[in-house]
Amino acid sequence: MDSNTVYRNNRFMRKGYTTGTCAAAASYGAAMILLNGTIVNKVPYVTPDGTQLELELCDIEQGEGYVSCAVRKDSGDDPDVTKDTLIYSRVELIPSGIVIDGGKGIGRVTREGLDQPVGAAAINSVPRRSIESYVRTAAEEVEYKGGFKVTIYAPDGEVLAKRTLNPDLGIEGGISILGTTGIVEPMSRRALKETIGLEMNMLSLKYKNAVAVPGNYGLMYARDIMGIPSDRIIKTSNYIGTAIDFAVEREMKGLLIVGHIGKAVKLGAGIMNTHSHDADGRLEILCASAIKAGCDVDNLKRIVDCVTTDEAIDILDGIGLRQKVMDNLMEKIHFYITRRSCGVKTGAVVFSNRYGLLGKTALADEIIESIRAEEEK
Repeated sequence: MDSNTVYRNNRFMRKGYTTGTCAAAASYGAAMILLNGTIVNKVPYVTPDGTQLELELCDIEQGEGYVSCAVRKDSGDDPDVTKDTLIYSRVELIPSGIVIDGGKGIGRVTREGLDQPVGAAAINSVPRRSIESYVRTAAEEVEYKGGFKVTIYAPDGEVLAKRTLNPDLGIEGGISILGTTGIVEPMSRRALKETIGLEMNMLSLKYKNAVAVPGNYGLMYARDIMGIPSDRIIKTSNYIGTAIDFAVEREMKGLLIVGHIGKAVKLGAGIMNTHSHDADGRLEILCASAIKAGCDVDNLKRIVDCVTTDEAIDILDGIGLRQKVMDNLMEKIHFYITRRSCGVKTGAVVFSNRYGLLGKTALADEIIESIRAEEEK
């Protein structure tokens, strides 16, 4: 395996580079051309993690006192919405200092708790440092002593941002310029976990109780059926344990997990990453709770042969054991999430699309009441 690939999901996948890398490399190229007056088509670039790249400059434009150019985002084998988009930098000479801002298609921060202050362009700290470092390098190469104004823009950014989490995070009008290592690793779990942490951090600035949902089913149930305000809800994907960990880190008082039985059942065995690639056991976990409820062997065999949890719930409902089994499952879920939460009150609400509410853990109602009380303040 070479340095440009990573092993994910049983195959080798190609790495890419971040929007931050594109912005910094484009800024370097534009500054070089502006100061030297000579077109360059490629620039050498070393990412914050030390990866050496040579990046092609696109759409070079020279004007009175400025140069703009772009680097095309390469996400490798990562399914990134910004894949193949052009990230531009326009560099102008100013008397002193380095001013970095966002132009068309770069979002603006509207809420506290993000990497940049309210009102700033959504260009995160590491890309900002890289942009500044590389335009300084261009200046040193020709002994230029003045300053730069650098404007990062992405013509497609406003449209692309609608397919990202930016509107939910409080970044409006475009995409973000991101990156810590400068390199995109395919199917990056870290990116998802960092997003959960960011959302928990923002929520904790205002509230002490939050709701975590694995996906859209949980979101709609929490919002539309339970009446939980949207600004209390964090989407965790499969990383329920990670959400609990961040709640502990942010010293939250309560975290309520609202999930469809298909994912939430796994919590009953202490499975905190609910992706089927990591663990399944849905029907086996239901069978364990059914055994405790007195289910006979023939129906246990039927349950374990089911394809979906909904099908298994139908069997339990038909033999009059649905509520007993759910009560047993809630006890196990309560045990495992409480053990993980290190003193933060943690509860769960489990539902199915067919039957609605299936069960609540011991502290669920208490957390719901705390959320209501905070809303009334």
